[in-house]
Amino acid sequence: MDHLRYSGLPFEEQRAAFLAIIAADPLVAETLARVRQLALPDWLVVSGALYNSVWNHLTGKAPGYGIKDVDLFYFDDTDLSYEAEDAVIRRAARHFKGLALPVEVRNQARVHLWYPAKFGQECPRYRSASESVSYFASKTHAVGVRYDGDGALELVAPFGLDDIFSFRITPNRVLDNQRTHEAKGARAEKYWPEITVVPW
Repeated sequence: MDHLRYSGLPFEEQRAAFLAIIAADPLVAETLARVRQLALPDWLVVSGALYNSVWNHLTGKAPGYGIKDVDLFYFDDTDLSYEAEDAVIRRAARHFKGLALPVEVRNQARVHLWYPAKFGQECPRYRSASESVSYFASKTHAVGVRYDGDGALELVAPFGLDDIFSFRITPNRVLDNQRTHEAKGARAEKYWPEITVVPW
């Protein structure tokens, strides 16, 4: 059970291991370097590209295995128009051209405007990119990284990292996201059979 070697360790040890794995992954490292150059306000690379890279490392799979895209959040509440976000998305598309994985860019200040139509329920008006991470359907997926002002990797993990290192997808019932939790869990099990999905 070597893939579970970080499971159950104190948070600071898990944090150090997580950031070391992420920094050593060529796809994630290049993406983070490019995101830093893009200089978006309150930005975070979140979710799948991170925890999937950890699972790949711990199970001996190639970098990028099972990863669909890179989710890039930023927070800018100075202009909540669709047009402002679309301009950033188009600028980012040019900036990330040639990257191995597509980058999905979303302004977290606008999520409450489109979320009800897409998911059939309200969601709070977020106050930062970090806050939005705590509303993901699964606690396991609630993780983000960015460079701080000194060029060090900064971690956002409101529920810690033990679910990731335990290969366990745990529901986050703060919103009614059962369908998303189950769909993402089923997809993960196909790529990493070591995964356990905790029922909603």
